[in-house]
Amino acid sequence: MRPRVLTYTYILPSVRLLKRDYTYNAPTPNYPGHVPTSLYQKLFLAAGSGIYSFFDPTRADLIATLGETTAFPFLMERLRDRMLSDPTGRRILRDRPRITSSSIHIDHLLDYPENTIGRTYAEWLKREGVSPDTRARVRYIDDEECAYVMQRYRECHDFYHAITGLPIIIEGEIALKMFEFTNTLIPMTGIGAVLAPLRLKPKQRERLRSIYFPWAIKNGASAKPLINVYWEEILDQDVQDLRDELGIEKPPDLRELRKKRISRL
Repeated sequence: MRPRVLTYTYILPSVRLLKRDYTYNAPTPNYPGHVPTSLYQKLFLAAGSGIYSFFDPTRADLIATLGETTAFPFLMERLRDRMLSDPTGRRILRDRPRITSSSIHIDHLLDYPENTIGRTYAEWLKREGVSPDTRARVRYIDDEECAYVMQRYRECHDFYHAITGLPIIIEGEIALKMFEFTNTLIPMTGIGAVLAPLRLKPKQRERLRSIYFPWAIKNGASAKPLINVYWEEILDQDVQDLRDELGIEKPPDLRELRKKRISRL
């Protein structure tokens, strides 16, 4: 049988049958935007996104996919339970607030007094050239409530940057990932903190090892759960008061350390 005949006789009908069967039997999404996936599909997505994001850490979409496909249900349920055990966390789960430029007006926050959380956050966004609208929607976590917990963590990430002062350069991201891992136990944050330093220069790895990893492990583990902070309600609070309340020490200024090292060369 010639290849063309084989194609039209067997292969194309089989593809159409599989496509029709998947259409009829595909799992129903649990929330808008949800993409139901099996364990094997999640493992495949995790492996692919992990490999490609290692070589191109600017691909936020791949990092988001890695975060969702490695978010084991029992760990996300544990993080959700930490919210349910806290009065503020329960209100966040009930209200389901979103952090976007529509819900938080950045230019208005710049008018807040100095050292307030709102102004610190807005100034950090301006300085780093980022926007809260860049956070992708969660798609691969099956439980609807746990999906919101991941979405909330993702959208609060820039607040963690702002109150710690860590920039979005790769060292700052790695240090914050270690801090987040010890505070939330989300696997992707630990994976990033362990593997990403392999791409750094020896001096950068030494700086992480001697300064920022000890800070991140100590403060992330001892701080109150940051997932339970209702940021939208405390924008006018003093940022140092919040650090004291959460139990967070601000780390050394990473940009200043880098500048001092360059000036010595």
